[in-house]
Formats: sequence, C-alpha cells, structure tokens
Amino acid sequence: MPGAGEQTWIMHQGVTFGDRPSAGSEVSTDGDGLAHPHPPDTGGIAPESLRALGGAGDLRTRIGVWRAPLDRPLTSYYLVLGITVLLLALGLVMVQSTASVADLSAGLSPYSDFKKQLLGAAIGLPLMWVAARSSPRLFRAFAYPLLAVAVVGLSLTLIHGVGISQNGAARWISIGGQQIQPSEIAKLALAVWGADLLARKDKFGQLADWRHMLVPLMPGTGVLCLLVIVGLLILMALAMLLMIVSAKYRFERMVGYLNQQGSVTGASWQGTQGKYAISSGGIFGVGLGASREKWGYVPESTSDFIFAIIGEELGLVGTLCVTVMYGGLAFAGLRIARRVPDVFARLAATAITAWIVVQAVVNVGAVIGILPITGVPLPLVSAGLSSLLVTLIALGMLMSFARLEPGAREALAARGPGWPLRVLSWLGLAKRRR
Repeated sequence: MPGAGEQTWIMHQGVTFGDRPSAGSEVSTDGDGLAHPHPPDTGGIAPESLRALGGAGDLRTRIGVWRAPLDRPLTSYYLVLGITVLLLALGLVMVQSTASVADLSAGLSPYSDFKKQLLGAAIGLPLMWVAARSSPRLFRAFAYPLLAVAVVGLSLTLIHGVGISQNGAARWISIGGQQIQPSEIAKLALAVWGADLLARKDKFGQLADWRHMLVPLMPGTGVLCLLVIVGLLILMALAMLLMIVSAKYRFERMVGYLNQQGSVTGASWQGTQGKYAISSGGIFGVGLGASREKWGYVPESTSDFIFAIIGEELGLVGTLCVTVMYGGLAFAGLRIARRVPDVFARLAATAITAWIVVQAVVNVGAVIGILPITGVPLPLVSAGLSSLLVTLIALGMLMSFARLEPGAREALAARGPGWPLRVLSWLGLAKRRR
C-alpha cells in the first residue's frame, strides 16, 4: 500500500504538474497536509523549452518514419521506373494534344505524330527493360563503338545533301526514311565513354594527377561538342561573331533573350507566346486538349515548347508535378551514384542523371524566359524518336546500376520471378521454356 504522502500526490497529480515526482525532486507539505513537489533542477532551462525539445524529438521520429521507405534497397530502382513511366505517359498525351493541330493543318491524320511517338515508346520500353537487366561490363564494351557511331553521325550532318536542316539547324540525317538526330546518340556515348575512361584510370591509380582527369576526356568531349554546334563557341567572343555570320537565327535568339521586351512579332515571338501560354493556364489550366496557343501561336509546341502547353492546359499544378518528377529523378540518380560500389556505375549514373535533369532545367528555363532558347527538348515528354529512344536506354542503364546497390540483389531475389516469367507461367509455357 502506498503511504499517505504518495496517496495525496496521486490524488492531486492532474492538478499540479501532471507527472509523478522524480527521485531527485523534493516534496513539501503545508498546513493542510497536501504535498507540493518542487521540480528538479533543470539547469536554468524553462519547462516550456524542455517541452519544445521533446516536440522536436517527436518530429524527428516522425521524419524517420516517413523516410524509412527511402532507405530500402530498391527505392532508387522503383523511383526511376515509376517516374519514367509517368513522364512517358504525360508525353504521349501532350504530343497527341499539341501535334494533332499541326497534323490537321498539313492534311494528315490527327494521330500521325502520336503514332510515331507511340512507336518510339513501344520500341524504347523493351530496350530500357533489356538495359535494366544488363551488366555494366556490357555497357563498357559498347563505349568506344558508340562513340565512333556518334562521331560519324555528327560528321554526316555537316555534309551538304546528307544532313537535314530544319529552322536553320542541320541536326538530322535520314536512314531508311526515318530522321535520326546523332547529337542524342552523342550524349549517351559521352556518358558511357567518359565513365569507362575514368574508371580505367582509377583502376591504375592515375586520377590522383589532375592531368589524367582531363586527357583524353576533355579533347574527346570538345570534339563532340564542336561537331554538335558546328564549330561555334570555341571562344566566346569569336562565337558571337560567327553566330552573326553563319547562323542568324542563333544570334536572333540571343538578342531576344537579352531584350525580352522587344518586338513580340520578331525574335521574341516564341518566348513571348510561351510565357503567355503558361500564364493563361492559371492554377488548374484550361483543360486537357483545350489549349489555344497550340493553334499556330507557339512555334515548336510539340517539342521545344511543349512545357508551355502543359502550363496552359494543366496549369500551375501540372507544371509543378512535372518539376517534382524531374526532381525525384535527380534524387534517385544521385542516390544510385552515391550507393553503388562500382566506379564505372557511379560515374555513369552521375553523368546520365546530370544530362537528363540539366536538359530538363534548360528546356523549362527557356520556356519561362530565364535562359536563352536553345532548342533542347524536354526529356521523355517532347516529340522526337531519337531523344525518346536514347533517353529510355539511358534510364534503363540507371536502373541496372540501381540493382548494384547494397541489398538490392537480395531484395530482388526475395521478390520472386519477374512479370515475364509470371506471364509465361500463366500461359503454361514456363516449364516448356525451361
């Protein structure tokens, strides 16, 4: 049985402090016989501050619970896969919404460009699946052949009659009636070749000398860049002069960026109409397919400026969702680069993530007017077979690297057979396949 003083404290604990006195606290009684505890010494810290510290601890606990799924071995793998599928689906919807107008104006079926983009997705997704299940050694084996293909393709665009020019830029070649953009292949080639080169140097301990980090990586990168931009930007001052002489549209774009309040019917037309499209969308947009700016007002609305139509039709909510998805892709890619033990995979994951995310930032920045218009497509969303296929292969490589994270193989093994084997099992072909 508790003593009298303890009984008195239990009876009045809800009135006084709400807690049982600790061993170090003092209890005194007054004339009425009731116990009144003296709180223990807190070193001058007010009780309110102690309660605040306890709340911060609870907040840290909640954050830890929310972050627990992000610490799982396959988090990066599923993030890349999920974001890729979402952006690809959005791209197909927006290409159909924007390209149907141009197709009808050209006397074609309103589904003409959509069918091409859908074909690219139908080819690219299996390629991404194969890349996701391939070994990094296979990617390294293709490093130099892929680089050679990129150099040859970029060189062909410079040959008159072979390179196909659109809007003053010769960036395409035709193979079998299909236009191919070698600069997209060059992005993947540079990422794989550069990662393989630096991984080989790291194996021999040569990266301690900064010169081994630059040679031959920087000369090789310079050759690709010069082929992509046709010899411009060797030096900034010389580049400005050459842009005026050899490619007037580039100079007009630069002037339009520096003077965005200039003539809205001249070099500033595309940028002005793009910003108008985004601003007219409001919070929730005018509705999917209801854009007015895609009816000839925004040039390249299916490729370079498709983000403007997204802002008009889906509003601020739609543009923020797209931005968050690219941010999630950046998080997943850098997480893979930080966790994988293989040097080549780490370097290649960093390069691929930087390429896709920076390209998205450049595209969005050009549309909203904070960066010059450069003709860079929005990855996975803009129309274009070359960009779509190469990006899907690169993301498949990123998923392959995610399978190298600690604990990922065990988690995949515990998950059981993949969906292709399950489909074969449902069809009764799994045994026959074995």
